[in-house]
Amino acid sequence: MARWGMVIDLNKCTGCAECVTACKVENNVAVVGKDESEMGRTMLWMDILTHYEGEYPNTKVRYLPRPCLQCDNPPCTKVCPVRATYLDPEGIVAQIFPQCIGCRYCMAACPYTVKSFNWYEPHWPQEMAAALNPDVSARPAGVVEKCTFCVHRLQKAKEQADSENRELQDNEYIPACAEDCPTQAISFGDLDSPHSEVSELIRSPRIFTLLEELGTEPKVYYLSEIE
Repeated sequence: MARWGMVIDLNKCTGCAECVTACKVENNVAVVGKDESEMGRTMLWMDILTHYEGEYPNTKVRYLPRPCLQCDNPPCTKVCPVRATYLDPEGIVAQIFPQCIGCRYCMAACPYTVKSFNWYEPHWPQEMAAALNPDVSARPAGVVEKCTFCVHRLQKAKEQADSENRELQDNEYIPACAEDCPTQAISFGDLDSPHSEVSELIRSPRIFTLLEELGTEPKVYYLSEIE
């Protein structure tokens, strides 16, 4: 069975936020207003962290795209009292949205702050509602949500492979963020496949993970910038 993971090359990332937009559109992530955003209630499954170095005019900006890191030892799953979040057999930290009771223990346990709480019933203007992805359910108010590696795409790819009586190929399942990245900074695939792109990339001396010392064992890896 595959163990899906991601490698993000910070040397290629331009901070364009196409991955953020693709994620919101693909997964029907609600758009909140200015007031909610200022209260820290922005709904994002993929975010881009920015770090500024130096003083104007000698300023350098570094970008770090941050989805759910899909840990192999996820703290969030250990505190959920109703098992609304769990680690599935393919290494994806999955969400059962109808099962969530909104206690937000998982949000407190996640050291990467990648989860969002739906404070209000999501609403889209009529013009936008027609563009919602029918493969992803819109979440109700009062539940926690986060990046799922676009797991609905995995299900569709598996069904297609089964209908053709063959094995799923590594490049048939790609999350929206990786598919839409204009600089190809995001690679995705089976970490346990010796010939996949991601398994080759994680052998690079430039590879690192966020807060590695915590022992969460993330499956989202980063390639450091080349100075």
